[in-house]
Amino acid sequence: MSNYSKSVKVLVRLFGISVFVLAFISITTNCSNRQKQVVYETEWQFQSQRSEIEPAHWVEGEILFEGKPTLAISGDGKAYVNGSWTNTYEVNANMYYEFKTYFKPEHVTQLNRSVLAQLIWQNKEGKRIGFIEFPAASARQSEGDWYIIQQKYQVPEGAVKAKIDLFYRWDDKGKVYFGGTSFKETSPIKPRIVRLAAIHHRPENTVSSQENLEQFKEYINMAGDQNADIVCLPEGITLAGTRKTYVEVSESVPGPTTKFLGQLSKQNNMYIIAGIVERDGPVVYNTSVLIDRNGELEGKYRKAALPREEIDGGITPGDDFPVFDTDFGKIGMMICWDVNFPEPARMLALNGAEVIFLPIWGGNLTLAKARAIENQVYLVSSTYDMKTGVFDKTGELIVEGTEDSPVVVVEVDLNQRKMWNWLGELKNRIQREMPSSKAINY
Repeated sequence: MSNYSKSVKVLVRLFGISVFVLAFISITTNCSNRQKQVVYETEWQFQSQRSEIEPAHWVEGEILFEGKPTLAISGDGKAYVNGSWTNTYEVNANMYYEFKTYFKPEHVTQLNRSVLAQLIWQNKEGKRIGFIEFPAASARQSEGDWYIIQQKYQVPEGAVKAKIDLFYRWDDKGKVYFGGTSFKETSPIKPRIVRLAAIHHRPENTVSSQENLEQFKEYINMAGDQNADIVCLPEGITLAGTRKTYVEVSESVPGPTTKFLGQLSKQNNMYIIAGIVERDGPVVYNTSVLIDRNGELEGKYRKAALPREEIDGGITPGDDFPVFDTDFGKIGMMICWDVNFPEPARMLALNGAEVIFLPIWGGNLTLAKARAIENQVYLVSSTYDMKTGVFDKTGELIVEGTEDSPVVVVEVDLNQRKMWNWLGELKNRIQREMPSSKAINY
């Protein structure tokens, strides 16, 4: 020990302060570059599964959160690092608590895989109770360069403590700063109810798109009479049964069909999703539109995965997977052939979609179920040749539309958690445990 360090230690003891509570400037080596670090008092401790994979870590005095030092972790040039800052909070069983932490990433390639929080419930003996929790399926950006991970929980019976871990892992070039972490008692979790509806109807031997729309009008109003919040119509509602080509029925968006649907959505105070054929200058798309409760065009999705038949018919694929905010939650849309590939549904889920709507001509029922299961979302299908209805997070078709019952409505709680045997809340594990983007880069 240097004379400098011995002198500081003596001074600390003279003032009656534990050496564990640090308040001095030391020169340390972090992140492969030498820099002065201010070491501060903290209740957090650092841990790693093995010393060989322990990342560089320190209490950062220059990058502050609300004026306070942050907890830093760095890959330090090693792609295999894995470690966490950890702290334990006392809790009361059956009460509700809200976890919250902010973090600032730098040069992190796959944010929700490398930066995460973990919560472990413990009994009075320190043994784990129930499932390990992974708060917030997807971190969202807060103010400036800071992100927030946030989720409410009800404390399980028998738990007296909650162990919180703030992880950084598997990225050699990045680093992260955690700040503002809290775990506080809060109000109970309120249900977030939405009434999802789907229409099972196939126009036949019609002469125009308008005739098709008039047929769907009856069923849309039936969904409205059942107080649906949102209703899904099939793919190509202006095409089916007309014997016309894609190009012949194509129209602008917004255009006559969105205007027609807008009047119905406003009249019924509900969202409408429907598949139509869109023309944008020389380009024709297979498009799904979203009309809001006020009758306005909220957004659209252009089918990204096209079968050969549509390509030969002059359709161009889209290249984006937008997610839309509604007054009940976040939703996304896919169209028919999209269901054959994991990427469209996965991208929508990664972007925050809680419900995916699927206007579909016909398709593989097993794959539709898989898209719901693997992303832990509700999937609403409206079809001519598959199953119309609502699939839950287990892939079960909980309500089905048929020719005899063409309009189905079901009420779901988007705040209801699905806990799987052995796995816990799979939804919040998916992004944490999926393959690296490097491994699936094709």
